[in-house]
Amino acid sequence: MAAEAAALADRRAGVLLHPRALPSGRLDADVERWLELLQRGGFRAWQMLPMNIPDHTGSPYQSCSAFAADPAWLAEDETEDGIEPEALAAYVERERDWLPDFALFRVIRTRLHHKPWTEWPEPLKRREPAALDEVRHTAHAHIQEIIEQQYRIDRRWQLVREEARARDILLFGDLPLFVAHDSADVWAHPHLFLLDKAGNPRFVAGVPPDYFSETGQRWGNPQYDWEAMQAEDFAWWTARMRRQLDWFDLVRLDHFRGLQAVWMIPAEAPTGAEGFWQEVPGAALLERLLQGFHQLPIVAENLGIITPEVEALRTRFGLPGMAVLQFAFDAFEDNPHKPRNIREDTVVYTGTHDNDTTNGWYVHLDEGMKAEVRRQLGVDRIDDAAALLCRVALETRARLAILPLQDILGLGSEARYNTPGTSEGNWQWRMRWESLDEARFLSLREVIRHVGR
Repeated sequence: MAAEAAALADRRAGVLLHPRALPSGRLDADVERWLELLQRGGFRAWQMLPMNIPDHTGSPYQSCSAFAADPAWLAEDETEDGIEPEALAAYVERERDWLPDFALFRVIRTRLHHKPWTEWPEPLKRREPAALDEVRHTAHAHIQEIIEQQYRIDRRWQLVREEARARDILLFGDLPLFVAHDSADVWAHPHLFLLDKAGNPRFVAGVPPDYFSETGQRWGNPQYDWEAMQAEDFAWWTARMRRQLDWFDLVRLDHFRGLQAVWMIPAEAPTGAEGFWQEVPGAALLERLLQGFHQLPIVAENLGIITPEVEALRTRFGLPGMAVLQFAFDAFEDNPHKPRNIREDTVVYTGTHDNDTTNGWYVHLDEGMKAEVRRQLGVDRIDDAAALLCRVALETRARLAILPLQDILGLGSEARYNTPGTSEGNWQWRMRWESLDEARFLSLREVIRHVGR
């Protein structure tokens, strides 16, 4: 299939660790040290979260740009190093679909004390040519600084990618389906989103009520105008995917079910309870991407309540899905997360960045559920749930097994990276070299070799 031929042709094991959780939080010498450790451990994939600029809470899933990388990735000594004019010019030309608009957006937003673009003066809000030309003229140096900053990050990342490739390590990125309303993307392309005359969303994204939430979830992202997207032959999406594939060998498409149908919540609704499903031309989009790139190295995030139509779309394009072992221990024999039900066209996890660590998860189960976990795994006692489930994940038939670093190290809830539905205390955990249990990390190498990864 398309994705498997591109990146999942053989069995691999990988680690989930956002570069922000490296000790420095930057793309500095820590990255080379990390890649060397992965290789020694037998891991041949490195999964991370979106590399975009995070919002005020630190979330990389609500960014001011779906294209721009976070300037904070740059090491201190890389912010002022030299740039070859010819290389910079080639980069600007290659990124012309988004870079000029992003630089303008950042400059104007800074000038206006970070007000959202819907509160800007009308000429700037409406992108009147004379108003934008005035900014280009008076803020030329600042615009150039932002452009050079993005070039430096891209140049640094390509060195990381070369190093990973030399070590046979796939770089595995993450692509949120939706974008933030207060972003360069919506400001530059308002016709591609369902907005009112004032530029505010008419409908926002989310999910309906379910077992986990009586009121559903209201994310607030503006819904796409899919007719307008299709009328432009999905040019914005093609540029976005090209940018991802310049950085990564494999990309997780978050909320994949939104390529089959989206939950349309009226913007004035306070919760996700009020809404309706609307089908979208996801198949047409994927066909266009396949034409442009010939392969789709995409992993479909198909967690939660997934319909047969969504699974049909995924299998039609040969996209691997996901399985999470923490979701495996219920009474339903057909649960796709149960180890025996996991198929080859799957990326299996012990837990994701949205889950508690596996040891934290197990500790907080009630005694009845702990007994059920032991029964299903065929063990009498569990002293280290993380070590056990790491091994179970590696032994499954899934082509790719991804283990969060916190689980490899056997850490508890203190190392949880994100708790959905909360905005405080997330995205902050960092690994420390001096406290990393290297012997435990490397102990999985023999298991990886034994199971053919």
